[in-house]
Amino acid sequence: MKKALLSLLLFISATCLAQDWKYNVDEAKALAERENKNIVLVFSGSDWCAPCIKLDRNIWQSDEFKNESSRKWVLLKADFPKKKQNALPQPQQEHNDKLAEKYNQEGNFPLVVVIDKTGKVLGKTGFKNISPKEYIALLHSFEK
Repeated sequence: MKKALLSLLLFISATCLAQDWKYNVDEAKALAERENKNIVLVFSGSDWCAPCIKLDRNIWQSDEFKNESSRKWVLLKADFPKKKQNALPQPQQEHNDKLAEKYNQEGNFPLVVVIDKTGKVLGKTGFKNISPKEYIALLHSFEK
């Protein structure tokens, strides 16, 4: 009985802290409008960019960020993998390219852009070797 209860509790807590990354800007904007949230747009090179991988591991995967982001932001990811086995479907790659034309013309990786529900840029940053709490505060500072 205790094992079953513990398993259920672990499942519920993992589900509650699961991130819901969006991969389509229109879907993200619609959700942001419905929930009155801003969007955290992340440009990443998931299979070649060391700072992108560190940002994912140190910040996005932290429980602190998962908890805060589920309540405060819509998460939108634009990935640009280079390895052939990780190639995105053509429509997704074209979508990400259009996002980059609009929000990442310099081609910086990683690039984190906080935008409002209409797509207006509130602030930009990249990888910072800081704690999740400090990174969350940085993202919130763009919203003021």
